[in-house]
Amino acid sequence: MAKTIMTIDDSASIRQVVGITLKKAGYEVLEACDGKDALNKLTGQKVHLIVCDVNMPNMDGIAFLKTVKQHPAYKFTPIIMLTTESQEAKKQEGKAAGAKAWVVKPFKPEQMLSAVEKLILP
Repeated sequence: MAKTIMTIDDSASIRQVVGITLKKAGYEVLEACDGKDALNKLTGQKVHLIVCDVNMPNMDGIAFLKTVKQHPAYKFTPIIMLTTESQEAKKQEGKAAGAKAWVVKPFKPEQMLSAVEKLILP
């Protein structure tokens, strides 16, 4: 059975590029346009990994991280931050909130898949 990855980004084109990359590699993809939308869609189903933007309206990536880590079903779900933010302070904030990896946009599909393969839950 295919593993499920949720992508969270307010840019439809980024969601599309990430979605195509992941689907080609054989993953199921759930999409959300911001942190709030993602939390509404995370209803206890198994999600093997989350790819999340940092700067989004309604709920940014760091706030989403902190919230989703409180949820028993997603406490151990690995989260990759995919963002234009490359500042060390932001990376540290993300890491402290529970991010497992930090991928800076624009990303190479191979780079994304390599991070996914290393981190995805069995």
